[in-house]
Amino acid sequence: MRICFIEDTPLRGGTQIWVAEATKNFISKGHEVNIVAPAGSYVSETCVEFGATAYTYDWDDIVKNPSAYQKTWTEAFKNSDMTVCTVHPPRGGFHCSVFAAKCIKEGNLDTIHIPKTGSIVPWYEGRFYVPDDSINHKVICITDYTRNYLVEEYKIPADIIDLVYQGTEVDRFSSTPETVAEAKKRYPTPENAYPVLASIGMFEDRKGQIVLLQAMKKLIDSGRLPNVHAVLVGEGPDEEMLKAVVQVYGLENNVSFFPFTKEPNYVFDSIDILTLPSLYKEGLPNVILEAMSMGLPVVSSRMAGVPEVVIEGETGYMTDIGNVEEFADAIEKLSADKDLMKQMGVNARKMMKEKFDKKHQFDAFLDYFESILK
Repeated sequence: MRICFIEDTPLRGGTQIWVAEATKNFISKGHEVNIVAPAGSYVSETCVEFGATAYTYDWDDIVKNPSAYQKTWTEAFKNSDMTVCTVHPPRGGFHCSVFAAKCIKEGNLDTIHIPKTGSIVPWYEGRFYVPDDSINHKVICITDYTRNYLVEEYKIPADIIDLVYQGTEVDRFSSTPETVAEAKKRYPTPENAYPVLASIGMFEDRKGQIVLLQAMKKLIDSGRLPNVHAVLVGEGPDEEMLKAVVQVYGLENNVSFFPFTKEPNYVFDSIDILTLPSLYKEGLPNVILEAMSMGLPVVSSRMAGVPEVVIEGETGYMTDIGNVEEFADAIEKLSADKDLMKQMGVNARKMMKEKFDKKHQFDAFLDYFESILK
């Protein structure tokens, strides 16, 4: 098969890492992979290293002058059986899925257009998922919540939407005495720190790190968890703001910042609880699947596909979006019972091994692609 990924972002978040891993896996199994992505982006550069062919464009200029890049996109699609297009936010009237459909239609191509989504954003439009009924098209959802939402809210026919979980590398995300020792070197925390939390992801508004910091301040000021410590790992536009908030709140001894890493397993080996205080635009974040594979419980905002893996009282706790008090209470409740915390971690890893092992899920995607080609 000839598979084309469209990633209209220069970032390197969980979705982009998955695309790179999928590219490597698909090529290793004899399939061709093309990439349509901004020049210099994480996806375009990493996937080329794995043997993909990249068709790149200027991320800023395409918004102002899309016609200048239509030939490049059409050429990529002409050499592909299908396009798999992550549904990203629209940019100044430009949307990658809509533009891809235009290229396929005007190029008179048989290429199947497949918008792929896990996030639900209310201000997105239905045409991002079904941009043109006159071309061959399908939709992939990576959570059941998303699939149901598209059917119920956007009235997209259920028979063109399929659910395929992305999964995670369960074998890779396994703890050993050696990795624990290395984790303590890479991510040191105060000796008396407990519980040690982590928030891993882009430092931007939607990830809600501010909620975690506010929850920690409540736990510390009230004396409920005076030694709670958070490890914040990532990069992004809000980094300086978050560091300033830490100073204003007086949390310098309770929060540590670390840069983006391609080896988050060492983060997981150094903490007790993964937190996901996101405020919007989440599907089923890879970081949750990875942490659960490492046997960690999760405290998360209740949104999108998260309840499909964070089972209340079994693999973690969920809170209402942006509710600082609930988030603080969940952290306190979980850390108060170490036996329960350990059992939740066992439950989490068992779920990942049985339902979300990526080595099976990559095959599930390939099986799906083969089925729609037939």
